[in-house]
Amino acid sequence: MSRKLTTAALAVLLMSGTAHAAERLTIDVHRDANCGCCKDWITYLKDNGFEVRDHVERNMSAVKQDLGVLPRLASCHTGVIDGKFVEGHVPVAQILELRKRSDLLGIAVPGMPAGSPGMEYGDVKHPYQVIGLARSGPEETIARYPLDRVPRR
Repeated sequence: MSRKLTTAALAVLLMSGTAHAAERLTIDVHRDANCGCCKDWITYLKDNGFEVRDHVERNMSAVKQDLGVLPRLASCHTGVIDGKFVEGHVPVAQILELRKRSDLLGIAVPGMPAGSPGMEYGDVKHPYQVIGLARSGPEETIARYPLDRVPRR
């Protein structure tokens, strides 16, 4: 291969990688109008490079049911990315992991644990888990926070 052709091919590869890296991920967030922590989670997502489409809902229970969020996994808001649910105060790392997992319907941080994204209160950090719901039905623990203080099952 000629030097010019090699250089041109390398330039195209580098440019396509840069364009891909700059691509913003879009997530839809469904929330109640009066929830402040939902707005804080949206800010967290935006600060981490997401484009957020904010949907204020009158009936969050119906949204959760339509998306397959089990009541025991529920929190205050529900995101949707790539057709999968992101329930509650899920960290970005697990949202990115969810995108790679075709076996999961979605992931959840049940409740509203202090110290999770959007639920920061000074130094207060309650332990919590990110739970994945498989298409075949079972749940699995995807991550534990804080990473150094949560006992394993």
